[in-house]
Amino acid sequence: METAIAYRVKGRLEEVRARLVEALKEEGFGVLSEIPISEVLRARAGVEMEPYLVLGACNPQLARRALEADRRAGVLLPCNLVLRQVEEEVEVLLQNPLAFFPLLPDLPEGVAREALDRLQRAVGRLEG
Repeated sequence: METAIAYRVKGRLEEVRARLVEALKEEGFGVLSEIPISEVLRARAGVEMEPYLVLGACNPQLARRALEADRRAGVLLPCNLVLRQVEEEVEVLLQNPLAFFPLLPDLPEGVAREALDRLQRAVGRLEG
């Protein structure tokens, strides 16, 4: 099973980021963290790369359900999404919660499935 699911969206990273954050809100997710990997690598390691951003998104209701079932679920939170500029498109990678389901056998599959469905709907809004 793939650990990440890839999409391609026309546009620039900042514009796609703004649209994605709004689409995630519509699915009950908030963005808890933003890590501008390309900027960090440039500043701290002198490495140049394409614009690359990691978003940490969390749906509080899903997180609560996961943590109630298995406190170890916190190692899988938040759900990470990657935005990477590739020429005139942005590659959006979303973490596949179902891929990590076997790591925590007490976690109800329904939580992982619902998280994936909501993430996919949010990213799907970018393509339209």
